[in-house]
Amino acid sequence: MPELIVENLPFQAMASRCNLRVAAPDPGTARHWADLAVAEVRRIEQTFSRYRPDSIVSRINAAAGGEPVRCDAETLALLGYADQLHRSSDGLFDITSGVLRRAWDFRHPRLPDAAELQQLCGLVGWQRVERDGDAIRLPQPGMELDFGGFGKEYAADRVAAVLHAAGARHGYVNLGGDLHALGPQPDGRPWMIGIQHPREAGRVTAELALSQGGLATSGDYERFFELDGRRYCHVLDPRTGWPVSHWQSVSVAAPLCIAAGSCTTVAMLLEARGSAFLENTGLPWLAIGPDGRPHRGPANAPDA
Repeated sequence: MPELIVENLPFQAMASRCNLRVAAPDPGTARHWADLAVAEVRRIEQTFSRYRPDSIVSRINAAAGGEPVRCDAETLALLGYADQLHRSSDGLFDITSGVLRRAWDFRHPRLPDAAELQQLCGLVGWQRVERDGDAIRLPQPGMELDFGGFGKEYAADRVAAVLHAAGARHGYVNLGGDLHALGPQPDGRPWMIGIQHPREAGRVTAELALSQGGLATSGDYERFFELDGRRYCHVLDPRTGWPVSHWQSVSVAAPLCIAAGSCTTVAMLLEARGSAFLENTGLPWLAIGPDGRPHRGPANAPDA
Protein backbone atom coordinates (compact mmCIF):
# COMPACT_ATOMS: atom_id res chain seq x y z
CA MET A 1 0.00 0.00 0.00
CA PRO A 2 1.51 3.39 -0.99
CA GLU A 3 2.30 5.90 1.73
CA LEU A 4 -0.51 8.41 2.20
CA ILE A 5 0.13 12.13 1.96
CA VAL A 6 -2.04 14.64 3.80
CA GLU A 7 -3.30 17.50 1.64
CA ASN A 8 -5.10 20.64 2.82
CA LEU A 9 -7.40 21.95 0.08
CA PRO A 10 -9.27 25.22 0.77
CA PHE A 11 -12.38 26.39 -1.05
CA GLN A 12 -15.22 28.90 -0.65
CA ALA A 13 -18.85 27.80 -0.33
CA MET A 14 -22.05 28.68 1.52
CA ALA A 15 -20.65 32.16 2.25
CA SER A 16 -17.90 30.52 4.33
CA ARG A 17 -14.25 29.63 4.17
CA CYS A 18 -14.04 25.86 3.86
CA ASN A 19 -11.35 23.25 3.55
CA LEU A 20 -10.84 19.56 2.97
CA ARG A 21 -7.96 17.91 4.81
CA VAL A 22 -7.50 14.43 3.43
CA ALA A 23 -4.87 11.69 3.26
CA ALA A 24 -4.49 10.36 -0.27
CA PRO A 25 -2.01 8.16 -2.16
CA ASP A 26 -1.04 11.04 -4.46
CA PRO A 27 -1.88 14.71 -5.15
CA GLY A 28 -4.05 13.82 -8.14
CA THR A 29 -6.33 11.63 -6.03
CA ALA A 30 -6.51 14.34 -3.37
CA ARG A 31 -7.51 16.88 -6.02
CA HIS A 32 -10.16 14.52 -7.41
CA TRP A 33 -11.61 14.01 -3.94
CA ALA A 34 -11.62 17.77 -3.40
CA ASP A 35 -13.55 18.21 -6.65
CA LEU A 36 -16.11 15.66 -5.47
CA ALA A 37 -16.42 17.49 -2.14
CA VAL A 38 -16.92 20.90 -3.73
CA ALA A 39 -19.43 19.51 -6.24
CA GLU A 40 -21.53 18.00 -3.46
CA VAL A 41 -21.50 21.22 -1.43
CA ARG A 42 -22.49 23.21 -4.53
CA ARG A 43 -25.31 20.75 -5.25
CA ILE A 44 -26.74 21.13 -1.76
CA GLU A 45 -26.37 24.90 -1.87
CA GLN A 46 -28.13 25.07 -5.23
CA THR A 47 -30.91 22.75 -4.07
CA PHE A 48 -31.71 24.24 -0.67
CA SER A 49 -30.44 27.84 -0.49
CA ARG A 50 -33.15 30.42 0.04
CA TYR A 51 -30.93 32.87 -1.88
CA ARG A 52 -31.36 30.93 -5.13
CA PRO A 53 -34.72 31.52 -6.83
CA ASP A 54 -34.63 28.08 -8.48
CA SER A 55 -34.09 26.10 -5.24
CA ILE A 56 -36.84 23.93 -3.79
CA VAL A 57 -36.88 26.10 -0.66
CA SER A 58 -37.39 29.28 -2.70
CA ARG A 59 -40.17 27.62 -4.71
CA ILE A 60 -41.94 26.58 -1.50
CA ASN A 61 -41.57 30.09 -0.09
CA ALA A 62 -42.77 31.77 -3.29
CA ALA A 63 -45.93 29.62 -3.17
CA ALA A 64 -46.79 30.59 0.43
CA GLY A 65 -50.54 31.09 0.74
CA GLY A 66 -51.11 29.32 -2.57
CA GLU A 67 -50.81 25.82 -3.95
CA PRO A 68 -48.73 23.07 -2.31
CA VAL A 69 -45.33 22.20 -3.76
CA ARG A 70 -44.24 18.61 -4.40
CA CYS A 71 -40.86 17.63 -2.97
CA ASP A 72 -38.26 15.00 -3.75
CA ALA A 73 -37.16 12.35 -1.26
CA GLU A 74 -34.11 14.28 -0.02
CA THR A 75 -36.17 17.39 0.71
CA LEU A 76 -38.84 15.34 2.45
CA ALA A 77 -36.18 13.70 4.63
CA LEU A 78 -34.87 17.10 5.71
CA LEU A 79 -38.38 18.35 6.38
CA GLY A 80 -38.95 15.26 8.50
CA TYR A 81 -35.79 16.01 10.42
CA ALA A 82 -36.97 19.59 10.96
CA ASP A 83 -40.26 18.25 12.28
CA GLN A 84 -38.45 16.00 14.77
CA LEU A 85 -36.31 18.91 15.94
CA HIS A 86 -39.36 21.12 16.40
CA ARG A 87 -41.11 18.47 18.48
CA SER A 88 -38.11 17.50 20.60
CA SER A 89 -37.20 21.14 21.36
CA ASP A 90 -40.75 22.19 22.31
CA GLY A 91 -40.84 24.47 19.29
CA LEU A 92 -37.54 26.26 19.87
CA PHE A 93 -35.96 24.89 16.69
CA ASP A 94 -38.30 26.20 14.01
CA ILE A 95 -37.29 26.40 10.36
CA THR A 96 -40.03 28.97 9.69
CA SER A 97 -38.33 31.49 12.01
CA GLY A 98 -35.92 32.71 9.32
CA VAL A 99 -38.39 35.51 8.51
CA LEU A 100 -37.26 37.22 11.71
CA ARG A 101 -34.04 38.23 9.97
CA ARG A 102 -36.07 40.90 8.13
CA ALA A 103 -36.20 42.88 11.37
CA TRP A 104 -32.52 42.51 12.25
CA ASP A 105 -29.52 43.95 10.39
CA PHE A 106 -26.44 42.94 12.34
CA ARG A 107 -24.26 45.25 10.27
CA HIS A 108 -25.83 48.23 12.05
CA PRO A 109 -26.55 48.74 15.78
CA ARG A 110 -30.29 49.32 15.56
CA LEU A 111 -33.13 47.63 17.42
CA PRO A 112 -36.15 46.62 15.34
CA ASP A 113 -39.51 48.29 15.53
CA ALA A 114 -41.70 46.42 18.02
CA ALA A 115 -44.70 46.36 15.68
CA GLU A 116 -42.58 44.98 12.83
CA LEU A 117 -41.17 42.26 15.06
CA GLN A 118 -44.63 41.29 16.30
CA GLN A 119 -45.91 41.04 12.73
CA LEU A 120 -43.02 38.79 11.74
CA CYS A 121 -43.55 36.55 14.78
CA GLY A 122 -47.04 35.99 13.38
CA LEU A 123 -45.42 34.29 10.37
CA VAL A 124 -43.50 31.82 12.53
CA GLY A 125 -44.91 28.39 13.30
CA TRP A 126 -43.78 25.07 11.88
CA GLN A 127 -46.87 23.43 13.38
CA ARG A 128 -48.99 25.41 10.89
CA VAL A 129 -47.19 24.05 7.83
CA GLU A 130 -49.42 21.69 5.84
CA ARG A 131 -47.96 18.38 4.67
CA ASP A 132 -49.77 15.83 2.51
CA GLY A 133 -47.70 12.97 1.14
CA ASP A 134 -44.87 14.46 -0.87
CA ALA A 135 -46.43 17.93 -0.97
CA ILE A 136 -45.89 20.84 1.42
CA ARG A 137 -47.73 24.14 1.74
CA LEU A 138 -47.10 27.29 3.73
CA PRO A 139 -50.62 28.47 4.59
CA GLN A 140 -49.93 32.20 4.96
CA PRO A 141 -48.37 34.61 2.45
CA GLY A 142 -45.03 35.81 3.74
CA MET A 143 -44.18 32.59 5.55
CA GLU A 144 -40.82 31.03 4.72
CA LEU A 145 -38.77 27.92 5.24
CA ASP A 146 -35.06 28.34 5.93
CA PHE A 147 -32.67 25.38 6.09
CA GLY A 148 -29.85 27.61 7.33
CA GLY A 149 -30.10 26.10 10.80
CA PHE A 150 -28.68 22.79 9.56
CA GLY A 151 -27.68 23.31 5.92
CA LYS A 152 -23.90 23.43 6.34
CA GLU A 153 -23.96 20.57 8.82
CA TYR A 154 -25.97 18.42 6.43
CA ALA A 155 -23.57 19.31 3.63
CA ALA A 156 -20.58 18.25 5.76
CA ASP A 157 -22.18 14.87 6.39
CA ARG A 158 -23.00 14.41 2.72
CA VAL A 159 -19.44 15.29 1.66
CA ALA A 160 -18.10 12.72 4.11
CA ALA A 161 -20.40 10.08 2.64
CA VAL A 162 -19.37 10.93 -0.94
CA LEU A 163 -15.67 10.82 -0.07
CA HIS A 164 -16.01 7.54 1.80
CA ALA A 165 -17.71 6.03 -1.26
CA ALA A 166 -14.78 7.28 -3.36
CA GLY A 167 -12.25 5.52 -1.12
CA ALA A 168 -11.14 8.25 1.34
CA ARG A 169 -10.64 6.96 4.87
CA HIS A 170 -8.56 9.62 6.65
CA GLY A 171 -9.40 13.31 6.86
CA TYR A 172 -12.13 15.82 7.55
CA VAL A 173 -14.20 18.43 5.78
CA ASN A 174 -14.67 21.83 7.43
CA LEU A 175 -17.50 24.04 6.17
CA GLY A 176 -17.10 27.32 8.01
CA GLY A 177 -16.57 25.61 11.36
CA ASP A 178 -18.97 22.71 10.87
CA LEU A 179 -16.92 19.53 10.46
CA HIS A 180 -17.20 15.86 9.68
CA ALA A 181 -14.18 13.60 10.17
CA LEU A 182 -13.94 10.62 7.81
CA GLY A 183 -11.42 8.89 10.02
CA PRO A 184 -8.24 9.58 12.01
CA GLN A 185 -4.84 10.57 10.69
CA PRO A 186 -3.04 7.81 8.73
CA ASP A 187 -1.02 6.85 11.83
CA GLY A 188 -4.20 6.48 13.90
CA ARG A 189 -3.90 9.72 15.84
CA PRO A 190 -7.02 11.91 16.04
CA TRP A 191 -7.22 15.28 14.33
CA MET A 192 -6.85 18.16 16.78
CA ILE A 193 -9.59 20.66 15.99
CA GLY A 194 -9.32 24.16 17.43
CA ILE A 195 -12.49 25.82 18.71
CA GLN A 196 -12.50 29.56 18.12
CA HIS A 197 -12.37 31.89 21.10
CA PRO A 198 -15.70 33.76 21.10
CA ARG A 199 -14.15 37.08 22.14
CA GLU A 200 -10.62 37.04 20.67
CA ALA A 201 -10.36 36.62 16.91
CA GLY A 202 -7.60 34.30 15.79
CA ARG A 203 -7.30 32.56 19.15
CA VAL A 204 -8.63 29.12 20.06
CA THR A 205 -10.34 28.56 23.38
CA ALA A 206 -9.98 24.77 23.29
CA GLU A 207 -8.97 21.81 21.14
CA LEU A 208 -10.98 18.68 20.52
CA ALA A 209 -9.48 15.34 19.49
CA LEU A 210 -11.75 14.13 16.67
CA SER A 211 -11.25 10.82 14.85
CA GLN A 212 -14.65 10.27 13.30
CA GLY A 213 -18.02 12.00 13.21
CA GLY A 214 -19.27 15.55 13.41
CA LEU A 215 -18.37 18.69 15.33
CA ALA A 216 -20.31 21.94 15.26
CA THR A 217 -20.23 25.26 17.09
CA SER A 218 -22.85 27.98 17.56
CA GLY A 219 -22.06 31.32 19.13
CA ASP A 220 -22.87 34.98 19.56
CA TYR A 221 -19.71 36.25 17.86
CA GLU A 222 -20.13 35.80 14.10
CA ARG A 223 -23.07 38.12 13.38
CA PHE A 224 -23.84 40.61 16.11
CA PHE A 225 -23.81 44.24 17.16
CA GLU A 226 -23.42 45.93 20.52
CA LEU A 227 -25.70 48.71 21.71
CA ASP A 228 -25.74 50.37 25.12
CA GLY A 229 -23.41 47.73 26.52
CA ARG A 230 -25.47 44.74 25.33
CA ARG A 231 -24.61 42.27 22.59
CA TYR A 232 -27.35 41.29 20.11
CA CYS A 233 -26.51 38.16 18.08
CA HIS A 234 -28.10 36.37 15.13
CA VAL A 235 -29.51 33.43 17.14
CA LEU A 236 -33.16 34.48 17.51
CA ASP A 237 -35.81 33.02 19.80
CA PRO A 238 -38.73 32.10 17.49
CA ARG A 239 -41.24 32.87 20.25
CA THR A 240 -40.18 36.49 20.81
CA GLY A 241 -38.03 37.39 17.81
CA TRP A 242 -35.26 38.61 20.12
CA PRO A 243 -31.67 37.36 20.23
CA VAL A 244 -30.55 34.95 22.91
CA SER A 245 -28.04 36.33 25.38
CA HIS A 246 -26.54 33.64 27.63
CA TRP A 247 -23.85 31.45 26.01
CA GLN A 248 -20.90 32.97 24.17
CA SER A 249 -20.50 29.70 22.27
CA VAL A 250 -21.54 26.06 22.37
CA SER A 251 -19.65 23.20 20.69
CA VAL A 252 -20.87 19.60 20.41
CA ALA A 253 -19.39 16.42 18.92
CA ALA A 254 -21.78 13.77 17.57
CA PRO A 255 -21.78 10.88 15.09
CA LEU A 256 -23.26 13.25 12.48
CA CYS A 257 -22.53 16.95 12.06
CA ILE A 258 -26.22 17.73 11.55
CA ALA A 259 -26.98 16.27 14.99
CA ALA A 260 -24.10 18.19 16.57
CA GLY A 261 -25.25 21.45 15.02
CA SER A 262 -28.85 20.95 16.07
CA CYS A 263 -27.73 20.38 19.67
CA THR A 264 -25.64 23.56 19.70
CA THR A 265 -28.54 25.64 18.37
CA VAL A 266 -31.05 24.24 20.85
CA ALA A 267 -28.60 24.80 23.72
CA MET A 268 -28.11 28.43 22.63
CA LEU A 269 -31.88 28.92 22.47
CA LEU A 270 -32.39 27.36 25.90
CA GLU A 271 -29.93 29.89 27.36
CA ALA A 272 -29.27 29.08 31.05
CA ARG A 273 -31.10 25.76 30.71
CA GLY A 274 -28.82 24.71 27.86
CA SER A 275 -26.25 22.94 30.02
CA ALA A 276 -28.85 20.55 31.44
CA PHE A 277 -30.03 19.80 27.90
CA LEU A 278 -26.46 19.12 26.77
CA GLU A 279 -25.81 16.81 29.70
CA ASN A 280 -28.91 14.80 28.79
CA THR A 281 -27.64 14.22 25.26
CA GLY A 282 -24.65 12.24 26.56
CA LEU A 283 -22.48 13.83 23.85
CA PRO A 284 -19.15 15.60 24.40
CA TRP A 285 -19.72 19.35 24.64
CA LEU A 286 -18.06 22.61 25.59
CA ALA A 287 -19.96 25.81 26.32
CA ILE A 288 -18.50 29.23 27.11
CA GLY A 289 -20.70 31.01 29.62
CA PRO A 290 -21.58 34.71 29.85
CA ASP A 291 -18.58 35.30 32.11
CA GLY A 292 -16.19 33.60 29.68
CA ARG A 293 -15.79 30.49 31.81
CA PRO A 294 -15.91 27.07 30.12
CA HIS A 295 -18.45 24.40 31.00
CA ARG A 296 -17.84 20.81 29.81
CA GLY A 297 -19.35 17.42 29.78
CA PRO A 298 -19.35 14.50 29.85
CA ALA A 299 -16.18 12.39 29.41
CA ASN A 300 -13.98 13.17 26.39
CA ALA A 301 -15.15 16.78 26.30
CA PRO A 302 -12.81 19.39 24.77
CA ASP A 303 -9.91 20.44 26.97
CA ALA A 304 -9.23 24.14 27.34
